[in-house]
This record gives sequence, C-alpha cells and structure tokens, in this order.
Amino acid sequence: MSAQCDYSFGIEEEFFLVRPHSRLLATQVPARLLKRARAELGECIESELLQAQIEIASPVQCDIGQARRQLGELRRGLAELAHEHGLALLAAGTHPLGQWREQSPTDKPRYRQLVEDFQIVARRSQVCGLHVHVQLPDGVDRVQAMNRAMPWLPLLLALSTSSPFWDRLNSGLMSYRQAMYDEWPRTGIPDFFAGEAEYDAFADLLKRAGAIADAGSLWWAIRPSPNFPTVELRIADACTHLDDSLAIAALFRCLMRHIARRRAEPPPCDAATRRLIDENRWRAKRSGLQAEFIDARGGSEPALEQLRRLRELVAEDAVALDCTQALRRLDTIAERGTSAHTQLAIYREHRQRGASRNGALKAVVDWLLHATVPAAADAAPTPSAPPTPSAPDSP
Repeated sequence: MSAQCDYSFGIEEEFFLVRPHSRLLATQVPARLLKRARAELGECIESELLQAQIEIASPVQCDIGQARRQLGELRRGLAELAHEHGLALLAAGTHPLGQWREQSPTDKPRYRQLVEDFQIVARRSQVCGLHVHVQLPDGVDRVQAMNRAMPWLPLLLALSTSSPFWDRLNSGLMSYRQAMYDEWPRTGIPDFFAGEAEYDAFADLLKRAGAIADAGSLWWAIRPSPNFPTVELRIADACTHLDDSLAIAALFRCLMRHIARRRAEPPPCDAATRRLIDENRWRAKRSGLQAEFIDARGGSEPALEQLRRLRELVAEDAVALDCTQALRRLDTIAERGTSAHTQLAIYREHRQRGASRNGALKAVVDWLLHATVPAAADAAPTPSAPPTPSAPDSP
C-alpha cells in the first residue's frame, strides 16, 4: 500500500447480504454476484468467510473527502447489484435476526481450512467489522507506534458499536461482535512487543510450529498489516452509517500522525497497562459510549470525556490532514449514539407497542437496510433515533 501523500490510508467495510422480504440473512449467494461486482466495481470487492458476508476494501486514499465519495459510490453500486440478485446490503457488527446454524462457508480453500481448523468457532463467526489502514513515514517502527495507540482502542470500539443483538436476542452488550470474536485465538489486545523485529520473530515462531500459515493469522485488535506497510485498526464494529466509518478512520489517522511525530516518547509497555486496556475494552463492548474507562492511577474517565481529550490531542494533526470536517461527525455520534443505540431504541419502541420479539427485530433490520444505503433501500420509514445515548438494558 503506497500513495504520494503523507499518512495514506485505506478502509475495509464488511457487510451482510440480506433477503429483503424476510429480512433474514442469505443462506446461498450466487457466485455470479461477486464475479459481476468485481467486474463492474473493481477488485476492491471481496468475499468473506460466510456466503452472507461481502467486503468493500477502498483504494489507497490521501483525502477523506475523496474516500467518502468513492466508498459512497461503492456502497450504492454493490447494493444495486445485490438488488438485482434479490438481496440487500446491511452494515452492522451482527445481524439482529441472524442464526449462524443456517449459514454456509464460502467455498474457497482458505475458508474451508479455517472451518476445518476452528470448527464451531469459525461457523459461529457471523460478524462484520471495520478495518482502517494508515501508512506511517519511513523510519517509524509500526509496532512501537501500535503500542502507543493501544490505550485508545476501547474508545474507538465505543464509537463504532453496532452489534447489540445475537441469535435473535438482546445480548445486553453494545458490541457482541467483540465477545464472539474472543472465541478465536490470537485476538483482542496484543502484548507489547519491543518493535517490528520482535513481533516478526514471534510470528515466525508460530509459523515454524505449524500454528499459523503466516502473520495474517494474528487477528489482534490492532496490528502491523502483513500485506501493506501500514498499521491496521481492527477493533471497530462495522458502521451502519458511512460517515461514522469515515469519522473513526479520520480519528485513527490523526492519532497515528500524532504518534509518529512524537516517536521518541516511550510507550506504556508494562503488564498492568496492557491488562487495563483489556479491562477498558470489556467496558466498551458492554456499555459503549456510556463506559467509564479506568486510568493508570485507579481513577475513571467517561468515554465521552476521553473522546474530548483525544480530539484536543490530535487537533493539530486534523488540520494538517484536512480531517476537521470529517471529525465533526464525532459530535453527532456523541449526541445521537452509535448504531447500537438506535437499534435498541427501535427494538424497545416496537416491543412497547406490542410487537413480538421477531417483529421488533424486523423493524431494526428495516432501519439498518435504510441507513446502510439510503438511496438504494426499499425499506420501512426510518424510526426516530433517541436524542441522547442511553445505557443498554440487561438481556
């Protein structure tokens, strides 16, 4: 991955393919859909582990406005092709009506091997995420930069939460995707490696032992990309709104520039700090923007206060990268809540009106279809979102 600009970036968005009349996940997706999508939209369209999943991987970007135009066109183009095959596109960390037992893996050697190796863990992997790549300047050690970014990972998760439902139930979590992903090995918060050399040596050790084929099987919440000269953010849920994806990508890009410009500063690399990051990740997946994050002194900081502090920290970087406008969307997320908040509000509203659990979940799916690609959706009217985020209920 390279481009003639500083801190070039790329965005990968994963989606579900849905049968719009039943609102259920597709169980068999025609191979010609992917073939035609790649022919008409480019090789940026990729299959995923399950047939009901599909991915858009943006070209290398230098400008967040251009990224918005390209990804918007790709969402609309893919949705239109899916519609021609009787399907619709849905962006969320989990599908509210999804049932993993009904799903079929994509028939490719890589995915067949994953199912063989990980069995029920792979078959249950009915989740979609947002990945962001940022290329750092020459001479910046990606792993050392990753170490310094790790304390901010729970906040980036909290900003993206979109998976409150699992197996047709309110999970009680704002990001059940993170809980489900913890079933896989080599996920979650990585350890503090001293640098790229130590990281690569660990990957080589696992490869020699036959545990992994390559470093691409290190699926941590952040990592040095095995395929591009980037740091890859992997913790975020798939965002229903494209502008939410772009705001999180812009914030991560600004953070990486801030870190790269201060490469001499020592990262927090002790075991207690790593465990605190993981504790805060739990709080983010449980409570999202209502989380209270623990600091190194044993105090706590509300997620929205931490967001304010991070935005102040990277304000200079936002100006330099022309990301100020994209970051204003973070104000909307803070006021309106994430996709998870809106999904839960719609569900509760319909249940209070007397709808069955499945009926309320269908209303949630209708909103998700509409919000994923507003111009292409053939869905029910969008229900009102709550004016301010509210804490999640118990299951």
